[in-house]
Amino acid sequence: MERFFAIAGAVAAMIGVIVGAFGAHGLRGRVSPADLEIFETGVRYHMYHALGLFAVAWAASRWPSEATTLAGWLLIVGIVIFSGSLYTLVLTGQRWLGAVTPIGGVVLIVGWAALAWTVLRS
Repeated sequence: MERFFAIAGAVAAMIGVIVGAFGAHGLRGRVSPADLEIFETGVRYHMYHALGLFAVAWAASRWPSEATTLAGWLLIVGIVIFSGSLYTLVLTGQRWLGAVTPIGGVVLIVGWAALAWTVLRS
């Protein structure tokens, strides 16, 4: 699993850079400053958690367990829900998506807790 999560981290980081560049160059002047800030929050958390996937890959190489695998999947799902909802909110104007974002945040928190549990149990 460590290889899978390292690749997932690299791909997620690559996508984060692409989305961030799109936001910085393609959205500036096309959306409100408040919406641009929301988009940038999505990118920031996307990148933090892409790097977190490398931490999961490292932990999986040292302490392989179901909790480590769960941590990785939760970070992936959390990126999609948290950052994805913010990107979609800004790009579509569908404000109700703001209610979905905290679900992604909780998934990310549980992912970090699962990673901490892995290390604690080792």
